[in-house]
Amino acid sequence: MLGRLTYRMTGQTSVLPLPAKPFSRLSKRIAAWFDKPVVKNAQRTGWIILIGFLLGRAVILMHLLPFAVPFLAVILHWQKSKAKWALLSLWVGASTISISFAAYAIGATVGYLILHRIVTAIRPQSNLIPMTVFMTVAAVRFSVLSIQEGVSGYAAMVAAVEAGLALVVTLIFFQSIPILFERKNKMSLRHEEIVSIVIFLASVMTGTVGWLIYNLSVEFIIARYLVLMFAFVGGAAIGSTVGVVIGLILSLANVANLFHMSLLAFSGLLGGLLKEGKKVGVCLGLLIGTGLMGMYGDNQSAMSISLLESSVAIAIFLVTPNRWIEHLARYIPGTAEHSLEQQQYLRKIRDLTAGKVEQFSRLFNTLSNSFSEVESANKGKETGKDVDIFLSKVTEKTCQTCMKKHQCWTRKFSETYNLMERTMHEVELNKDVYDRRLMADLHSHCIKNDKVIRAVKDEIGQLHANKQLRRQINESRRLVADQLRGVSRVMEDFAKDIQREQKTHELQEDQISEALKQAGVLVEQVEVYSLDNGSVDIEMIISHNDYNEGEKVIAPLLSHILKETVVVKHTEKASLAGGAERLVFGSAKQYVLTTGASQTAKGGKWVSGDSYSTMELGAGKYALAISDGMGNGRRAHLESNDTIELLQNILRSGIEETVAIKSINSVLALRSEEEMFSTLDLAMIDMQDASAKFLKVGSIPSFLKRGRQVKMIESGNLPIGMITDVEVDVVNEQLKSGDLLIMMSDGIFDGPVNIENKEVWMKRVINEMKTNDPQEVADLLMERVIREGGGIHDDMTVLVARVDHHLPKWATIPVSFEEKAFV
Repeated sequence: MLGRLTYRMTGQTSVLPLPAKPFSRLSKRIAAWFDKPVVKNAQRTGWIILIGFLLGRAVILMHLLPFAVPFLAVILHWQKSKAKWALLSLWVGASTISISFAAYAIGATVGYLILHRIVTAIRPQSNLIPMTVFMTVAAVRFSVLSIQEGVSGYAAMVAAVEAGLALVVTLIFFQSIPILFERKNKMSLRHEEIVSIVIFLASVMTGTVGWLIYNLSVEFIIARYLVLMFAFVGGAAIGSTVGVVIGLILSLANVANLFHMSLLAFSGLLGGLLKEGKKVGVCLGLLIGTGLMGMYGDNQSAMSISLLESSVAIAIFLVTPNRWIEHLARYIPGTAEHSLEQQQYLRKIRDLTAGKVEQFSRLFNTLSNSFSEVESANKGKETGKDVDIFLSKVTEKTCQTCMKKHQCWTRKFSETYNLMERTMHEVELNKDVYDRRLMADLHSHCIKNDKVIRAVKDEIGQLHANKQLRRQINESRRLVADQLRGVSRVMEDFAKDIQREQKTHELQEDQISEALKQAGVLVEQVEVYSLDNGSVDIEMIISHNDYNEGEKVIAPLLSHILKETVVVKHTEKASLAGGAERLVFGSAKQYVLTTGASQTAKGGKWVSGDSYSTMELGAGKYALAISDGMGNGRRAHLESNDTIELLQNILRSGIEETVAIKSINSVLALRSEEEMFSTLDLAMIDMQDASAKFLKVGSIPSFLKRGRQVKMIESGNLPIGMITDVEVDVVNEQLKSGDLLIMMSDGIFDGPVNIENKEVWMKRVINEMKTNDPQEVADLLMERVIREGGGIHDDMTVLVARVDHHLPKWATIPVSFEEKAFV
């Protein structure tokens, strides 16, 4: 064969696998050389020329050349400017084999260019490149065989086989070449893409068949080097797969190489299994595989040559820059580098999202400040401006036609202005001028004093209207500023939550697993997401939970380890088959709330105008709310229900309670021109320290029972929707374990019509109750009010809640191990 080359070396010594450190300096020099700008610019063209040359020499089944036309087709479609280099390199590569192969390569490539132009002219938008390659290769091969041996079925069969191989190779090259040459931010490669890349590399390597360096086969050295790379990066599965694919391609090029498929596959498997030993372990796997497979040979000389070829591949692998290996590992699923790349990508997306949220937060905060600044800036100017406008209108009606105008407003300006201002304030305060001194001064100074007083009286109403309108505008600005500030805070907290890194708790997971193992609980998996005080989040999978081991054993163990009460939050089946269960553990609240409610509509009807809700909010807070719509029936129910739904959605979004109520008020006040309003009684209880906030808007008092004492909680605010700016008084109370909180609508409070002092009567009724069960208290109070009132004269709703310390059902179980990791 013309392409067979032989190179001499000064000596022949076997190379043993060495650590990567002695080659680190050489690796850095190689990587630095490839990073030079001039080298980078010429890399792509150089690689295309080299690959084209080798694919032009790649012959399989002794006389088939199925790689030349597919490579030209892909390069012509992918990067047309490089097609001429690919074409020339293919011709040169084929000419190194024989003249007949060179003639075939030239004829096939030129035939493809002609047929491709014809097909493109007919169907410009369709992608018929694989079929064009198939027709070109089939036609050229059949023509060559027909000229050499005559037309026969054998010629047609060989042409069909080569054309089919070219079709498949074209599809593989279309998938692999862009991945290798284009720098894309691709997170991972599918297994099909990995196999396509390996087939492409093996096809290129087929062009080195017959090359010898001091009796060492170049194709075997490259094949073993590729197996080392993929086994080190992807493990046993990838290494063995690459070995099988490369061995198969080499056996197609030369049937005598079929034995090397087993060697490469076994070496890839061993190298992948020993990858924990770093490069040395992978190299040792190749040497062991080479030695074991070499024993099947006929003589020891073949085994020595094979060991030398493996040693050369190992030497090349050891000097390969680590950066190249890490770059390859980023695209292989399951590797640490791939996981790190994914984490970096997700972290980048997270940071971008958090940055956008922070920008919106700053935008809303800036808008809020702008509204506040406008209000504060106009506060001092409005009074003087109103006075000037008011006096100008008065003088326009009186002084403008007076003959003494010049004397009053030019010579005695200050005296006239002060006198008019005193008159305005007197009329504004008393609706008329009753000050005798002012009347005397005005009579002595102005000849039209009666007309001036009438004009002031006429304009004072307009002044009040302007002040009221300006006050409403300022109140609206203040409300918008508060709402924007609340949204800004919510978005700022959301951005912080996005940027919060998930901490790794591998040591704690191991300690929890060991403690549970000592307690006799079989745990398949433990994942710790958070160990912060009050927000513990642990998930684990246990083999079975038939006797409620999660609540009886695991939760008490975790409570002792973490020094706080941990309970089972959620359980579910881990799989459809078997008894494994997934348990979610979390921090228990310091206090628990038990609620009860009773409600009835006016006259015993179905629809009540009252609405109530008990909702658990984030950050360990619990809310109880009652809303009473104006009137009775369905319309009042819709009004109160809308108030409760708005309150739930706004509070769950994280906006402050007072801002939430003001927002609801503005929505209900502006959405309809009819006089529809509703009351709101809201209690916010912190389940960690039992502190409570009471926000009452037009609602009646609530009552707090502690032992034998009953305390009334009240505040005076107008109902929601009645006025534009609603004032929200917040009453703070510290609750204790055993306290009963009774909230009610006006139908309960005003139900006993014959009772004069309703507050005292309600305290006495609540104090006389012998039960502390919330539902029983609600039912008894409803029944007592109906009996005392002689019927149901209004919608009635009572909501009762009892605060208790959280008492775990099971005591903690002590464990004996070092707990420093949990401090």
